[in-house]
Amino acid sequence: MKHYSVIIVGGGQAGLSTSYYLKQQNIDYLILDRGQIGDSWNKRRWDSFCLVTPNWQCRLPGFDYDGKDPKGFMVKDEIVAYIKRYVNSFHPPIKEHVEVYKVYKKELQTIFTIETSIGVFTADKVVIAAGAYHTPNILPMSRNFGDDITQLHSSDYKNPNQCKDGAVMVVGSGQSGAQIAEDLHIAGRKVYLSVGTAPRAPRTYRGKDAVEWLEEMGYYDQPIESHPDPEEARHKTNHYLTGRDGGRDIDLRKLAKEGVVLKGQIKEVKQGVISFANDLKYNLDEADKTYNRIQNNIDVFIEKNNIIAPLEERYVADWEPSKLNEIDTIYAKENIKTIIWCTGFKVDYSWIDFPKVFDKRGFPIYKRGISEEPGLCFIGLPWLHTWGSGRFSHVGQDAKYLVNKMVDTFNIISK
Repeated sequence: MKHYSVIIVGGGQAGLSTSYYLKQQNIDYLILDRGQIGDSWNKRRWDSFCLVTPNWQCRLPGFDYDGKDPKGFMVKDEIVAYIKRYVNSFHPPIKEHVEVYKVYKKELQTIFTIETSIGVFTADKVVIAAGAYHTPNILPMSRNFGDDITQLHSSDYKNPNQCKDGAVMVVGSGQSGAQIAEDLHIAGRKVYLSVGTAPRAPRTYRGKDAVEWLEEMGYYDQPIESHPDPEEARHKTNHYLTGRDGGRDIDLRKLAKEGVVLKGQIKEVKQGVISFANDLKYNLDEADKTYNRIQNNIDVFIEKNNIIAPLEERYVADWEPSKLNEIDTIYAKENIKTIIWCTGFKVDYSWIDFPKVFDKRGFPIYKRGISEEPGLCFIGLPWLHTWGSGRFSHVGQDAKYLVNKMVDTFNIISK
C-alpha cells in the first residue's frame, strides 16, 4: 500500500493539466489511467475525426500548440501525438492500464483508499479526471430491431466500411451525429438522419473563424453562475459544425438537398417500422436560430468596438421539410441495414463511494470542481466553472485553481 498526497484518476488532458501544476508545487502525486495516454481520442473516435476548435486554442499548461497550422484542425492522430508530446515535456508520474475499482474512506479516517487492479493506494486528496462520457447511451428501443440489423454506438463507429451494404440510419444530430452522417454521405452511402435538438454554429463569419470571435468576446470565460439555467447547462448538446477539410459549417438542409433523408426525433420501433416525432421543422429552425444569434452577437461586438471586418451575407434557409419527412419508415423496405446511435453517454461514478456528492442524474455536485466531501475534486467536466471548462483552451485554468486550493485550503504541504 503506497500513500500519495494526491491521486489523479484519469490521464486525459484534464488529469495531465492538474498534474502539471502539482509538479510545479513539488507535491507528491500519481496519475492512474485505465488505458494508454491518448486512448480516449484514439479508440473512441472515428477515422476522419478532427477537432472542431482551431489548433491555436490547444494550450495545455506550459505547452501551447506547437505545430505549423494554428488555424487548422488537428485530426485524430495529430491530437494523440500532441498529448504525448505534452507528457514528454514534463514527465508526470503515471501508471497506465490500471482499473480503479473503488474510491472511499474507511471509518473514522480522513484519507482516501483507492482500490485498483494493481493493488491498494491511499491519498490525502483525490482528483477525478475521468470525464463524463462513461457508458454509451443506446435507447431501449434498439432491442426492437431485427437481428439482421447492425447497431453501433458513435464511440464504436470508425468508418463506413463497418456498415452493411444498404442504407444507414444515424440517430441524433449533435456533433457526433452530424459529423458521422456527413462522413457516410461523403462516402456515397444512403443516409437517414433522425434530427434532435442540437444547436448549430457558423464555422466562419465576417473574416474570422467564429471561435476566434467568441474568444475575443469573452464567451469561453463566462462562469456557470451567469447562465440562466446552470443545472441544465452542463447537460446540453454541443453545437454542430466541423473542422474537416479545413473547417466548414454543417448545414443539414444542404445535406437534405444532396439526398440525405432527414426525419424528426425517433419515437418508436415496432414490427419493422420506425416512427418519428413531427418535430423536424422545429428542430431545424431552432438550430438555425442559434446559428443566426451567434452571427448577430458578432455583428454587435464588431460595431460596438469599431472593428473593421468584411460584410457577409446572412444565412437563408433554402430547404424545408415536407409531409414525407413525417412518415414512418419501414426499414426493410428502405433497405436500412445499419443503425448508428449518436445518443451520447451516461455517467457512471458508482465506483466512488460518496453518494451525497452526486445529484439525481448521478452527476457530481461541486463548486469549481470542489465537492462537499473534503479532499474530493472533479475536473474536465462541461461548465466546471466556465463555458471553456474541459476544453484544451481552458482546462488549465480549472487545474490551476484546484491545485492552488489544495495548497492553500487543503493544507497539502509541498515536498
